Amino acid sequence: METSRPVVVKRMPSRVNQEQAREFLREVQPFLKSDRPQLVFDLSQVKQLDSAGVDVLLHCMTEAVRRDGDLKLAALSPESAIILEITRTARLFEIYDTSTDAARSFTSFLPNFVRNQITRRPTVEEERTAA
Repeated sequence: METSRPVVVKRMPSRVNQEQAREFLREVQPFLKSDRPQLVFDLSQVKQLDSAGVDVLLHCMTEAVRRDGDLKLAALSPESAIILEITRTARLFEIYDTSTDAARSFTSFLPNFVRNQITRRPTVEEERTAA
């Protein structure tokens, strides 16, 4: 059975403008390049989020999904929530009240999936084919 991958929680800076967005992207790049990255971005401290910040969120999401991973957002500040709604990008992300809830959401899928695979009985057709 596959071991669970670490979930990386990263707090975004209070200002996510062109310069800060570039710096943030440099910081998370190693995580994005990993196999099946599981990232949570905590936006609780964000007071300013401009188009460069939104672009970084979308870029990170694209990179994570491209590597069969995911990016989830957590603890949106009122300012970041407004910008994500105005730009209609909020609907592209899973958003959680806390970073802990977002991180837990990555592990909740695997046990149910594994449990279903283990407890599922073979169909009649599968039994005939195996015999």
